[in-house]
Order: sequence, then structure tokens, then C-alpha cells
Amino acid sequence: MPANTFLSVFAKSPIKPIEEHIRKVHQASEQLLPFFAAVYEKDWVLAADIRKNIVAFEKDADKLKREIRINLPRGLFLPVDRTDILELVAQQDKIANKAKDISGRVLGRELEIPPSIQTEFTLYVQRCVDATEMASQVINELDELLETGFRGREVNLVIKMVEQLDAIEHDTDEMQIKLRKALRLAEKDLNPVDVMFLYRTLEWLGDLADVALRVGSRLEIMLAR
Repeated sequence: MPANTFLSVFAKSPIKPIEEHIRKVHQASEQLLPFFAAVYEKDWVLAADIRKNIVAFEKDADKLKREIRINLPRGLFLPVDRTDILELVAQQDKIANKAKDISGRVLGRELEIPPSIQTEFTLYVQRCVDATEMASQVINELDELLETGFRGREVNLVIKMVEQLDAIEHDTDEMQIKLRKALRLAEKDLNPVDVMFLYRTLEWLGDLADVALRVGSRLEIMLAR
């Protein structure tokens, strides 16, 4: 995004670039669904192409993060602290970084997902991506929160959305436990090093939902202040 365009957006609303940033990081995580579909087929060329999309979204998010840090006015009159806004963006950015790391490690090892767990694995990835989508929806309420002075019905709406995000993150915890059990049954037929990477991949995917929840929690802290 050109600097003059970014500044013009900031002139209209200091929140718009933050909302654009969360959309970029969600798009990065969303690409994990077709990425793992390619992994199931052992189509490493396609997986590499999809990872390029993840990297591109992560770079776009990184650029937005830097521009927010540089251009967010220090004297900005908002019902929230400037430091809180910057911390919120830092948490958001971790989602894209995690998606890039997951895809890089899986692709680098050409890690195969056992067919016996692929169905549950896909549901797990989808639920982790659901968490980043909900985080995006929560952050996209910032404009309305700003207009209402962080008070009233809009606050209650955001709190309910964060509660939904918490429920999604809890779902991913339960799904990860079940996948670990399924993987334990399958590990005798797998390369021991691959087994280690598979367990770590389950953890890394779960981190997506954890970070998404931290984004929502950070916004709750801002509301409480």
C-alpha cells in the first residue's frame, strides 16, 4: 500500500489499517486449508505454490504493521491507549507468522499426514482457521466501537463475539486431544521423526487459535480500560 494511500486512510479513520491488517493475517491462515489438501495428495509443487500465497499475505501484513507503527499519531485522541493499539497489532501479526511457519516446516520436510487421521485433521485445521476468522470479525467492529466511544450495545456485541472466539479455541483444544490419541495409534507404522513433527504440527496449528483468542482478549482489555 503506497504511503500516501495509507495516510489518506488514516486521515479518515485510524482504525481502518488495523482492520485491513487482521484481514490479511486471516487470509494467510485460510490458505492452510488448500495447503494441507495438497499435502494429502503429496502434491508438493502445488503445496509450494499455495505457500507462496501465505508468504505474500504475511508480507502484506508485515508492511501494514510497520506503517501502523510509524504513522499512528502519538497525540491521537482515542478512547484507547496508543500502546494498546500497537500491542493489538503485534498479536494479530503472529497469526500470519504462524501460518507461514507451519507451511514452511511441513513443506520443508514433505511431511505426510496419515490417511487414518486426515478427516479429523481437516476439521481441526478448519476450526483453527475459524478462530482467526472470528478474530477478524471482532477487530472489524473497531470502527463502530470508536463511533460509540467504546460504550453501549456495541461493547456488548463485541464481548459476545469474544466469548464465541473463546468457545472456538476450546473446541480446538478438544480436537487436538483427540488427534493426538489417533496419531498415537498410527505412530507404530510411521517414521519416528515424522511422528515428532506431526505432534508439533498439531501444536503449531493450535497456536493459531490461541493467538486469535489473545487478539480478542487484548480488545477486551482495551474495553475494560
